[in-house]
Amino acid sequence: MKRTSEGVTSLPKLKMIVVERTKAPFLIQGETFYLERLRRYVPVEWVEVKGRRIPSRSKREEILDKEAEAISARLGQHDHVVILCREGASMGSEDFSQHLERLCREKDPITFVIGGPLGIGRGIYQRSNETLCISPFTLTHEMSRLILLEQLYRAFTIMRNEKYHK
Repeated sequence: MKRTSEGVTSLPKLKMIVVERTKAPFLIQGETFYLERLRRYVPVEWVEVKGRRIPSRSKREEILDKEAEAISARLGQHDHVVILCREGASMGSEDFSQHLERLCREKDPITFVIGGPLGIGRGIYQRSNETLCISPFTLTHEMSRLILLEQLYRAFTIMRNEKYHK
């Protein structure tokens, strides 16, 4: 979707950085399903960073800062970083598709970040280019991954006027 010097259109890369591995088998199955479908449209990199144990005496900010360091290590200098959080912009599927299409023309890679059970550390918020809310409901970080993948796939089918969204 980006023009190269030869006039050829190239696809940006989508990168998803998530904290911890998904544990629930049905969510793993859903992630695999939508990753395969999404990769028909765009190159996708799925990055899992190590989460921190949450002992009862730990300070929330310390854990978030350590996870933010692990996430930061996987961000490239030119990544357009989109954080998924409750405070983010909310939009419907069609608006998201239009927004993603604009990003695909202008940015590469587009990196989505989903934190762990405690959220996302300050350092990642400071590094981010935008925030996105995928639901007003409180969702587990694992469920958020599946919803993001489904909405990304839906966005590409909308861009191509395919029947999935209808």
